[in-house]
Amino acid sequence: MSPAVRTRVAIVGAGPAGLLLSHLLHRDGIESIVIDNRSREDIEKTVRAGIIENVAVDLLVETGASDRVLTDGHRHEGIELQFHGESHRIDFQKLVGRAVYLYPQHEVLIDLLARRIADGGDIRFEHEALEVLDGQTEAPRVVGKDAAGQPFEIVADVVIGADGSRSVARTAVVGSMTGGYFREYPFAWFGILCEAPPSSEELIYANSENGFALISQRSDTVQRMYLQCDPEQDPNEWSDAQIWDSLQSRVAGRDLKEGNIFQRDVLRFRSFVAHKLQKGRVFLVGDAAHTVPPTGAKGMNLAVNDVRILHEGLLDLFAGKGTAGIDSYEERALHRIWRAQHFSWWMTSMLHSTPEASDFDRRRQLGELESVVSSTAGSTYLAEAYTGWPYAD
Repeated sequence: MSPAVRTRVAIVGAGPAGLLLSHLLHRDGIESIVIDNRSREDIEKTVRAGIIENVAVDLLVETGASDRVLTDGHRHEGIELQFHGESHRIDFQKLVGRAVYLYPQHEVLIDLLARRIADGGDIRFEHEALEVLDGQTEAPRVVGKDAAGQPFEIVADVVIGADGSRSVARTAVVGSMTGGYFREYPFAWFGILCEAPPSSEELIYANSENGFALISQRSDTVQRMYLQCDPEQDPNEWSDAQIWDSLQSRVAGRDLKEGNIFQRDVLRFRSFVAHKLQKGRVFLVGDAAHTVPPTGAKGMNLAVNDVRILHEGLLDLFAGKGTAGIDSYEERALHRIWRAQHFSWWMTSMLHSTPEASDFDRRRQLGELESVVSSTAGSTYLAEAYTGWPYAD
């Protein structure tokens, strides 16, 4: 093995959480090394959901992590809920004075990578972490292998697991890669990317007799759409015509603009919160710590909040102000995580049907949707949670 490399903070995973934390630490003069088993090209082509809360956008812009989110992102001041063949707009701006930005995650990654590389950041692509060791000491280690299969070792003051839902670092914190509170849903989303102009200026969440559909956007020429399907659905089984017929049947009063479908996939629905987010000098952030169904658009936004809180604690640690900040990370982060888990579950259960749903369940669900859109209080809760609760501290 080559000699161990020493740094202040070792970050496993070059996703939004890992790169943003590295960026914030750099601004404060704290060195870090980020490793990822993917190439830069692979990271920048990771197409994921792209709804960013107002508070998260403010943080990205104010810290210099991304300016393009304001120029290339699309500000959305509401969403459209459809059910019972009718449309109802939830006006975020009117209800809570906030909005969200439609800005795909791979664009955030492009911005963060460009920023870190321009700032001379130490990002090691195609470096696979195999294990995090000595987490209970003041010198935890990350061991792994590089693209050539050669072993490496990084020794740090703190190790951050930002390595996604299949986190290696999670084992050092909870004892296994799967230790956590878990729920799997009996349905999934059949997602497509297509070459077409937008069908709507805002997102459409449609609950219909034929199943759920979400009409989203990517750009002026590329659109993202989803329809509820079985988790075992083969995305290549349906023809383009079948996909479009299914989407059109689920969206009321709107003729969706169709085009060439050039990407299709099936996205399973899972909720997860690790049993612990920290142990010794090892911390979990982002999808390594939690995952949510995409219905509430909370995944990347929770990662930003995790990083914001942990960054504060690390600043105190490296300034010689003690460990109180990092010791309270888990408790502080979990407040928002569980609120977001509830909101994501609520939106999901309100809009989707389950295989065992009865006629009663269907009518109860329509009653719930009616309660939300007919009540200022109900609509305000949806708007408040969807756009993101203000950072309490």
